[in-house]
Amino acid sequence: MRIPAHSVCTAIRDDIVSGQFERGGRLTEEQLARRYGVSRVPVREALRTLESEGFVTTRRHVGACVAEPTEQEAADLLEVRLLLEPLGAARAAQRRTEAHLKVLRGLVRLGQERARRGQGEDLRALGAWFHETLAQASGSPALSALLTQLRHKIAWMYVVEQPSHPVESWAEHGAIVDAVARGDGERARALTALHAERTVAVHRLRRPGRVPDRAREKVRASQHAVNIASAQH
Repeated sequence: MRIPAHSVCTAIRDDIVSGQFERGGRLTEEQLARRYGVSRVPVREALRTLESEGFVTTRRHVGACVAEPTEQEAADLLEVRLLLEPLGAARAAQRRTEAHLKVLRGLVRLGQERARRGQGEDLRALGAWFHETLAQASGSPALSALLTQLRHKIAWMYVVEQPSHPVESWAEHGAIVDAVARGDGERARALTALHAERTVAVHRLRRPGRVPDRAREKVRASQHAVNIASAQH
């Protein structure tokens, strides 16, 4: 069975983001094929995709390596996000479906509940799900894809701390959803811009080094994801 290149691409990207592959480290097709239990063909395709996304670079006489972004490149990502997320929210106010609203409202309820209980790890996952859904509600696959790629890169380059007032943060999420539900694109844009600006303060530039224990556990669990995903198709 031929394993799709996008499954291999996701697995390699996850390992880069988690720090399993160090910045500047070499990525050989043979090494990656053995790691994920696939042939070299989907690996080759995946590396091309990851190079176009900025996670991988090709060096003369060396081959594919994990990219080494500069601090300026990392700062630029947050600035681009400040521009694109409000645009996505404004579009969502015009194009969202009832299914999108149902998911967004459900996430806000869960987020507010977990915030009151101080369940930080749950909040991190719920926040990512919320912004992913909001991007999808924009009705623009291109914009949604850009925002998804931004989130991956920001997770790679930054440690994101929990906001000091998570209940207030989730109240902001709720206000954004209310504006989207009313079809008020300008208010959705303004609220999302304000929310995004406030979250910049909780980003700390990640210094390359030892992979955290939690990240290593995630990597070990994900090493079989390629074959598991392919078996489901």
